[in-house]
Amino acid sequence: MSEETAARRQRPRTLRQRLQHFMRVRFWRMDIAADAWIAPTASLDRNWPRGIHVGENCVIDEWAIVLSHDYTRGLYRDTVIGPRSVIGTRAIVMPGVRIGADCRVEPGTVVSRDLVDGEHVAGHPARKVGSS
Repeated sequence: MSEETAARRQRPRTLRQRLQHFMRVRFWRMDIAADAWIAPTASLDRNWPRGIHVGENCVIDEWAIVLSHDYTRGLYRDTVIGPRSVIGTRAIVMPGVRIGADCRVEPGTVVSRDLVDGEHVAGHPARKVGSS
C-alpha cells in the first residue's frame, strides 16, 4: 500500500461525503463498502445505480468517473471495484469492467477491460505498467 493511500484511508470523511455515502447506499441502492473513501467530486453512475459495486478499503479519487451504463449501445452492466483498489484522479471506469483486489489505476486512465488482482495500469486505453 502506498503512503498516499494509507494517508487517504486515515483521513476522516467530511459531512458531504457521509451524506453522499448515505444517499448512494440507501436511496440509490449502490453496493458500497462502509470503509470505502470516495472523493466528494467523484461521479458514480446513477442511471444504473445497482450496477455499482465498490469493495472495502477502496479509494476513488477526485473527479473520477465510474460508469455502469452505455446509452448508445443500450448496455446496463455491473461495474465492480475490488477491495483495496485505488482509482486515480479523473480516471474513467467503463461499464461492465471488473477491477480486482489491490489494483491501482493511475490518474487520467480509461479502463475498458477487466483487471486482475494486483494490476497497476495507466494511459488511454489502460496498459499494464506493473503489479502490486
